[in-house]
Amino acid sequence: MTLKPTIQYADFAKLDIRVGTVMAAESPDWSEKLLKFTVFFGHDIGEKTILAGIKAWYPPEHFTGKNFLFVINLAERKMGPDVSQGMMLMIDEPTKPRVFEVSDLAQPGMPIA
Repeated sequence: MTLKPTIQYADFAKLDIRVGTVMAAESPDWSEKLLKFTVFFGHDIGEKTILAGIKAWYPPEHFTGKNFLFVINLAERKMGPDVSQGMMLMIDEPTKPRVFEVSDLAQPGMPIA
């Protein structure tokens, strides 16, 4: 596996990584690859729409009501008719992406240091 270039801590610190609770998950008819999530990040942040290209490996019902890790300050990205407002963090394994399920003791919106 090739390492990515070294970055400064200040660059890493720009990422806003938070715990989010998936309130709804669906498989959009218009995409063969994407799942669409409505994710709650606490009352200060509210809900965001996040799209992830993991439809081939996970059914939408795997996510509803569970906590995962998300980067929430990426620039919005139009994907089909929807707009993704962040990115779900995953382990990039050769056979399938692995999601980081977070304990339900973590509250939505908690920052990851």
